[in-house]
This record gives sequence, structure tokens and C-alpha cells, in this order.
Amino acid sequence: MPISTMKKSPMRIVLLAITAIAVGIGIGFYVQPAFSGDSVMDQTRKFSDVLSMAVKNYVEEVDTQKLTEAAIKGMLDELDPHSVYITAKEMQKVEEDFRGSFDGIGVEFDIINDTVTVVSPIVGGPSDALGIVAGDKIVRINDTSSIKLTREMVPKKLRGPKGTVVKLHIRRAGEKDLLVFDVTRDKIPINSVDASFMIDGTDIGYITINRFSATTYDELMNVTANLRTQGMKRLLLDLRYNPGGFLDQAFKIADEIVPAGQKLVYTKGRRPEFDEDFMSTGGGSLENVPLVVLINSGSASASEIVSGAVQDLDRGIVVGETSFGKGLVQRQYPIGDGSAFRLTISRYYTPSGRLIQRPYQDKSKYYRGDGRDEGDEGDNIDHKGDDSSKTRPQFKTIGGRTVYGGGGVTPDYIVKQDTVGFLARKLRAKNIFWETADQIMKNRGKDIRTTYGSDLKKYLREFNISDADIEIMKSFAKAKEVEWKADEYKQDEEYLHLVIKALVGRAVFNNNGYTAVMLTMDKQTKKAIELFPEAKKIARLK
Repeated sequence: MPISTMKKSPMRIVLLAITAIAVGIGIGFYVQPAFSGDSVMDQTRKFSDVLSMAVKNYVEEVDTQKLTEAAIKGMLDELDPHSVYITAKEMQKVEEDFRGSFDGIGVEFDIINDTVTVVSPIVGGPSDALGIVAGDKIVRINDTSSIKLTREMVPKKLRGPKGTVVKLHIRRAGEKDLLVFDVTRDKIPINSVDASFMIDGTDIGYITINRFSATTYDELMNVTANLRTQGMKRLLLDLRYNPGGFLDQAFKIADEIVPAGQKLVYTKGRRPEFDEDFMSTGGGSLENVPLVVLINSGSASASEIVSGAVQDLDRGIVVGETSFGKGLVQRQYPIGDGSAFRLTISRYYTPSGRLIQRPYQDKSKYYRGDGRDEGDEGDNIDHKGDDSSKTRPQFKTIGGRTVYGGGGVTPDYIVKQDTVGFLARKLRAKNIFWETADQIMKNRGKDIRTTYGSDLKKYLREFNISDADIEIMKSFAKAKEVEWKADEYKQDEEYLHLVIKALVGRAVFNNNGYTAVMLTMDKQTKKAIELFPEAKKIARLK
């Protein structure tokens, strides 16, 4: 069945979802070895002999599971950086993250001064429904003190099977007595769309995606539909720091953006069953929307599939910094004890034929980002500013522009990210930003919520951090022995005011509040907004 019929065939969608996964999250199945049976058996026997001899004769008692796992890790480490072993304990977190949900009470939390503090209730979750708010301090869980619990211990106390009840004793600013909530655990979504809102004073919808999980496409369709009701006519898609995920989700999102009949991505492996072409099917809801995509060094894998397709097919403009450079596809294979391993089965290529995988023979250099083409800041529409354009393989976009393979996706307009000053780094390292915002919400959170309600635009325009708020920050800095120098504060003043306003905004408006505030000082976003006329021109949109 040709890939172009996918939208008409639910079965085809199911098959696609289990074929290949950009960072190796998927459903494993048994594949016959492509090696000589004698060779595999000889090497297996060699390992078995060494393990048996160690168990029998080693000077101390041997943990066979530990030795076996170490051997598997060492074996996969001889391959590429993305073929890895995942322990049974690690698999639980992996499955939650990429399945897109877990059973629990639905709060994001942090530990502030040894106390579990609600950073934000998850919208639509049971805690949100009961009126638990950002800044609430959970001091007892099921009649047992929760003071001095570690970050690792808290989920074990709060999560549990759907339908079970956990009793929370909460201290809230402005309330004399503890508040007691009986929270019935439920299925909690782990959203991959972090934030979505209209950029104030424009018809630009902003969406940021933090990873490509099983629910990402559906989430994107829901938020774009909502933004259209608010007047969205242009889209700014933020894939910065998005490490990737399900390949099928990247394909489906690219398919919504690109008109019918275009190759969006294709894979090639040593075994022919891992070769596949992914073609656009047409009828996508975003095909005629002017588009700018933001990327940086943390954008990898599935993020590079989407941004690479946008660039190669001249569907929009890519802005920011060169992406990570991962062009390998993994499949995940379960092992009977709940653990699993990911094995690279193929490489993926962008529509023009680019393999954007960086060299990884020296893994220490690979993890440092060596081989990424940084380029010079500024206009790079024709990619003449690519650093290694003379040595890397050349390809052509559908409109005839030259692009290069082998070192990530280099943006069409390169904008370097601003660096944070010394004082800001010291304060951030001591968690003083969050403590300051938390104290502001204690002092006047009720008034802030009353004044701004659900009006994020009003908050962006009118709310400001006061001198008294900065004094709160200074007092926390002094308590944690962070030296406060006037010249360092002067350098970081605008950023410090902004980040506290963003964290207070998050307490009131969830992630939309934080992100909308931080974008006002983000020069990559500012340049992206300016480039929409160019994006429309390059995509030949009317």
C-alpha cells in the first residue's frame, strides 16, 4: 500500500507508528539475525563461558544481572551513540514520557526550603479541579509529614492507580489553617505542546513543542484549531531544545504543513524492510499558513525531520542556530525483565537527500557538539554563510537554493542566543528565581489573580516587578551567600525583572504565562516575527 494513502487507511497509520522511531521509542519485535548462526553462537558461548567462570570462581559473590547489563551496555557502546540499553526502572519513565500520560494527582512541583511546593497544577487534572494552585505547600501526604522529601521520593507518594485517593494537607499564603484535599488520582496527560498563544498585537500564533510523543500530532491539531478561533493567520513553530521522539509524529505534522505529492523524509537501512519513503498526502490544515520554525543545538532527530522538510521544500523559513545533527533511526526491543534496548536500524534523509548526521566516531567530541555548522549570524537564505560549505555535500531545495548535509540543519537566518550574565547564573544555580516568585505570590498572589484573571495580554502589558520584589531577591541571595554586586546587577537588571515576571506569570497562567513573558526579550523570536514576509515569499503563498 503506498504511503500516500495513509490518511484514508487507519490500518496504515497503525503500521506506520510501529515501523521506525526517530529517537528509538517504539514497539519492539523479534527480527531474525542477519548474521551467520555459527558466528553468533560462538560469540554467545564465549560470553556465557566468561560469565559462568566469574560466577563460579571470582573472589567475591557476583551479581550476574549487573554483569550482564554492563556487558550489554559495553556492546552497544561499540556501535553508535544512540544504540543504548535501558533498565527496567528507566523504562517506566520512558513509557510515561512518550505514551503521554501517567496516573497521579496532576501537579508540577519543586522542593523549596525542604517543602513540596506546587509550581503549577496540570490543567484539567484532579488537583486543578479541586482548586489547588501554584504556590501551595504540601506539608503532609496521607497524614505523614512530607517535609524533607527528596524530588525522587515525591512522585512515589503522589502517583498511584487511577481511582485511588490521596489526602493532601496544604499550607496556603493568606490562610490561617491548613487546607485538606482528598484528591482522586486520574490519568494525567504529559503535554508535549508546552505553550500556545497569540503573540500580542499580531495575527501570529506561537506554539512550542518539547518532544514528539504519541500525542503530539493530536495536541498540535487541537491548539492550532483554538488559535484559528483567535485570529491566527501565521504560525511560529518553536522546536528549540526539542530532542525528538516518534518519527511518525514528525511525519504527520510535516504532512499537515506540506501540500500533496512531496517526499517529506525517507529512511535507508542495511536491511530492505527498514527502507521507507514518507510522502505528503494533501489536505493538511496548515498548508497555506505562512510558517517560521525556530531551532537550536538542542533540536534533534524528529525536530530536524520537520525543520529539514520545511527548509528543503521551501515551505517556510528556519531561524535560530544549527540543530543537533542526528540522522539515525532507532527501534526499541523489549527484554523479558522489563528492560529494553534501542538499536539503530537505518538513517533518515531530508527531502533533498541530505543526511544531517554528524560524525560520531569520537563520541566525546560528538556529545560536545563538534561538527555542527555554526555559521555567521545574519541572512543565510542562500546558505553562503555555512562554515563548511566547501567540504560538506551540497543539495538543492525544491526552489533551487543550495543546502548542505552532514552537520545538522543550518538555519536560513542565523541568530545567536543571548548569554546570561554572571549574577543571573549565580542566582539561578541557587534556585533564587523561583523562591522570589514564590514569595511574591505569597505576598500578593491573590491580588494578582484578581487583577489579571485569565487576561494574559493585560498581564504582559501592565504587570511589573517592583523595587520591593528585587529586595526580596537580594535577601534570598544574602541568605544563600550569593554576592550581589551593583555592576553585575546593572548588567542583568532587565533579565532579572523579566524572569521573575515570567515565573509569577507561570503561577497564574501556567506555561503560557512563563513563555509569553520570556519571548518579549528573545531576539531569535523577534527576528522570526520580522521574517514572515520572507517566509510567505519563499513558500510562494498568496
